[in-house]
Amino acid sequence: MLLDIAKLSVSYGKAVALEDVTMRVGEGEFVAVLGPNGAGKSTLLKAVSRAQPSVGHLMFRGESLHKYAAHEVVGKGICHCPEGRRLFPELTVLKNLMLGAYLRRDKDGIEKDLDFVYSLFPILKERTHQIVSTLSGGQQQMVAIGRALMGKPSLLLLDEPSVGIAHRLKMEIFDAIKRIQRGGTAILMAEQDAQSALRIADRVYVLEHGHIGREGTSAELASDDYIRQAYLGVA
Repeated sequence: MLLDIAKLSVSYGKAVALEDVTMRVGEGEFVAVLGPNGAGKSTLLKAVSRAQPSVGHLMFRGESLHKYAAHEVVGKGICHCPEGRRLFPELTVLKNLMLGAYLRRDKDGIEKDLDFVYSLFPILKERTHQIVSTLSGGQQQMVAIGRALMGKPSLLLLDEPSVGIAHRLKMEIFDAIKRIQRGGTAILMAEQDAQSALRIADRVYVLEHGHIGREGTSAELASDDYIRQAYLGVA
């Protein structure tokens, strides 16, 4: 198992954000986490990337992540594309992308991965030397995903990649994410767009009020009456 989580809990002072969350992600698997705002989706991803302290069982390839700091987790093969993108707006597209490879020394591998990012998002190649703040929101999201890929992750954490993005670019981004998985990278994605997530993910967990409420394959949850009513708007 690539990522194995059991009884994971996170609190902000007296407020409990996650409580006894148990889930897993296999090698090369695409797992989506659905849930409303405030359900704990972002907190879950931050706990995995060690950006947020947590208690419980958090194992990556059989090794506990609790002993590592966030920057060390990147070196282990976990790269986090956070909500809100967190880019360096005054830098160019290329410089933002290359910041994702800051721990790497394999020059040929870096060039190969940069070419892969440009194949996923051709518009970024056209705008290599453009300042990121001048890009559209969808294009900035492409840069954020590309930067995470430049870390050469075994597990890519994606937090709400479709928020605030035009429908056409959203579909382009989701198709690119599926291509990333086909290339062998496992993906754990927090997402509110249930319809898109169920279309491309292998398995889905539904997180509500800090707890896992439902889990199953995308096909199973797409036919679940509660999911259809609460998340897909189908009576």
